[in-house]
Amino acid sequence: MKSAVLVFPGSNREGDVAQAIELVTGRRPAMVWHGDGDFEKVDLIVVPGGFSYGDYLRCGAMAAQSPVMAEVRKRAAQGVPVLGICNGFQIVTEAGLLPGTLMRNSHLKFVCSDVHLKVETSQSLFTNRYQAGQVIKVPVAHAEGNYFADADTLKRLEDRGQIAFRYCTPDGVIDATGNPNGSINNIAGIFNETKTVLGLMPHPENAVEPMFGGTDGKGLFEGMVEALS
Repeated sequence: MKSAVLVFPGSNREGDVAQAIELVTGRRPAMVWHGDGDFEKVDLIVVPGGFSYGDYLRCGAMAAQSPVMAEVRKRAAQGVPVLGICNGFQIVTEAGLLPGTLMRNSHLKFVCSDVHLKVETSQSLFTNRYQAGQVIKVPVAHAEGNYFADADTLKRLEDRGQIAFRYCTPDGVIDATGNPNGSINNIAGIFNETKTVLGLMPHPENAVEPMFGGTDGKGLFEGMVEALS
């Protein structure tokens, strides 16, 4: 599997996700600068976390207009899988690859902690190594992770099975106590209609090795390798 990780001014998790991909594939991904309007053909594009362009205007708004994202939109339309993590989720929503928006956390504070997620479906190239209903633990680190969409959009996401992960308690209860940012319907990650684009706020790339506190995020990368190799 050949992959590319985008790099923007202010990115800070590109190295983490590249390391996670190399761990499960044995191959270092290409690191693609935001100003590059073209790059080699790959099987997966990752938009990593960080603070692209210093989070000026809105998180992800400036990065969404960069030359590299024009190419990402083109390839996504052709079916190339795209994974957006944290700031990457913000970027792909601003770029129109996913519906909705990410707002300030409801408590107006930066949150950095482990959270629990309920896997909503195993029927995607990103989640095929998990079971529907499985609870996993991964870290979050964000100030604008509060997912919001209007009622019609939410209904479409729910009806079409486009919810990937929801925040939950350790025993899998989906309620306010397990929600770190106020996201509507406890949404932590969503797919596009074809499930070839996934955006999520938590950081699975920081939960791939035991020394870092857990390996629950590793299944996401292993599942992608299995689906795309």
